[in-house]
Amino acid sequence: MEFDISEKLAMVRIIDSVIVADGEVHKGEINALSKLMTIIDFDSNFLIQARSIDIEQSVKILKDTPEEKKIKLAQILKDVAISDGYFHEKEDNVISHVIAEIGVSKKA
Repeated sequence: MEFDISEKLAMVRIIDSVIVADGEVHKGEINALSKLMTIIDFDSNFLIQARSIDIEQSVKILKDTPEEKKIKLAQILKDVAISDGYFHEKEDNVISHVIAEIGVSKKA
């Protein structure tokens, strides 16, 4: 599944916000992010660029993506959240907010 540049920036921004949501960046989350760099095709410079985008701007971009991309994003966010072995409430809040805002109709 291919994502265009704006979708990638928005996704990476949201993934990053899930990683930092609990106030700690765990080794498992770093490993998950490294794997995603290959899957989504981005690098650390891209991550820095993504951090400059407002989270609500990211949501706005992703709202217009096809349903299958939204489902894929929801799954990625959940995978990243549990990659440290613990699904923190703050991570869940970020994910729930994003999923509700972008409108994932099917259960991801």
